[in-house]
Amino acid sequence: MSKVRPPYPAAFRQQMVELVRAGRSPSELSREFGVTAQSITNWVGQAAIDEGNPLPGKEGLTTAERQELARLRRQLRQVQMERDILAKATAWFASRSDATSTKSSDS
Repeated sequence: MSKVRPPYPAAFRQQMVELVRAGRSPSELSREFGVTAQSITNWVGQAAIDEGNPLPGKEGLTTAERQELARLRRQLRQVQMERDILAKATAWFASRSDATSTKSSDS
């Protein structure tokens, strides 16, 4: 099973990005700070996207766009759940209404 750890602080990630840009390799920083080289490489790529200069072949969403997408997906799930509840309530009330009107017309 893999270890789950909390995300690294933004300041730490930014420091790693700056060190890579200053010429240090992700593998060197990985050994020194105990972070995977792939994580450092990902942070450098995301920082480049956020700054509007994506690395060649590494197009993607900015951090702000990722946050907005996550927010919109949460909102969509909420609206779909509300719609489903309303559809069930409508069907329930419609069946009750039909049962009531059938009893009234039988009299």
